[in-house]
Amino acid sequence: MDIKTINYSKIDEVVHCYEHKSGLKAFVIPKKGYSKKYATFATHYGSINNEFTIDGENTRVPDGIAHFLEHKLFEQKDGSVMDKFSKLGSSPNAYTSFSQTVYLFSCTDRFDENFDLLLDYVQNPYITEESVEKEKGIIGQEIRMYDDNANWKVFFNLLDAFYEKNPVKIDIAGSIESISKINKDFLYKCYNTFYHPSNMVILVVGDVDHKEVFSKVEKAINVTDKQPDIKRVFPDEPLSINKDYVEYKLAIAMPVFQMGFKDSGFTTKGIECLNREIAVKILLEMILGRSSNLYTKLYNEGLINNTFDFDYSIEENYAFSAFGGESKDPLKVKEFIVDEIKDLYNRGISKDDFERIKKSMRGRFIKQLNSVERVSHMFMSVYFKHVNLFDYIEVYDNISFEYLENVFNEHFVVDNLALSVVKPI
Repeated sequence: MDIKTINYSKIDEVVHCYEHKSGLKAFVIPKKGYSKKYATFATHYGSINNEFTIDGENTRVPDGIAHFLEHKLFEQKDGSVMDKFSKLGSSPNAYTSFSQTVYLFSCTDRFDENFDLLLDYVQNPYITEESVEKEKGIIGQEIRMYDDNANWKVFFNLLDAFYEKNPVKIDIAGSIESISKINKDFLYKCYNTFYHPSNMVILVVGDVDHKEVFSKVEKAINVTDKQPDIKRVFPDEPLSINKDYVEYKLAIAMPVFQMGFKDSGFTTKGIECLNREIAVKILLEMILGRSSNLYTKLYNEGLINNTFDFDYSIEENYAFSAFGGESKDPLKVKEFIVDEIKDLYNRGISKDDFERIKKSMRGRFIKQLNSVERVSHMFMSVYFKHVNLFDYIEVYDNISFEYLENVFNEHFVVDNLALSVVKPI
């Protein structure tokens, strides 16, 4: 068995890597002395992958099918996977994002049995037309619940403001109408396409023997067909935003808002992807963080409260910043932010602030490495971009002020600023 070990001496971390003959890659990040063990089995398949070409054949599937498939994998012919994990004393979960689906568990005891179960059920779907019809009712209730969630609604309305055609604007669970079109054949088609081992990754974080983990992977991974040639199809998206303002009403006490900048000048794979992510996050902290003058001004004027937050997302065919929370006057918040951006273009961003915030963010990143959950989540969030979690350290150490200035000029373009507001009825 060919095992590669990478040492990250700057932060005293090690990663063991193994590639299965199917093309699947497995990783172990050892955490000696930790009682909790955390395992994930993920596929590069999310809600935005609703159109694809396999070996020259184009397929378009209903929205929400990746999330639907995640639900179905927990039902096996001999019972519920959740019940099996519960009997083994572990905590299982799964989630579907825009770009990936992740199955996981954490445990302190009986790791081998739990890991065997994870490897088994993800590779063996049991889907019947009867169970599909039953699941439509369950997911339909979930969709209706999120339709009444102001934070969920304001975020997807912001994506609708950013994008005219990009499928990222579509709810991850789909709609009542789209899930009504899902059937067993669609589900198996997507499973056989995107759940091929070559499109998947396994990660274990904790105090485990990496050779034993890889031995289990070697024996458990099925290879029954050739590696599919997947081409993910996305519509051409204009560089400009779709609309600059979206308003919606729900039964809430105070308006909530999300606004942000649609990003067009980005690279989605490799170290440059991390460079841009860290640069925008540093800039957001400089402009809107709690130590910034703008945050203090907005807070003292009663325009934001402690719900205010911000983030930046970059994936294979989209990127954007988003920031918001509760506010009595979201339009006034936008005015303050636009004025601050324009002022920064005139006076320039602060190199001292850049150095201070970069150092602080690097420290927070290292602190998160003490959590097996955070390590796993951060690893998965970047793996399919062809980079490693620990590459972040090189980015923090090498990112320059000049690069930050360039990203500021590219990303914080007022014409690409959109605002989404959910107001009380």
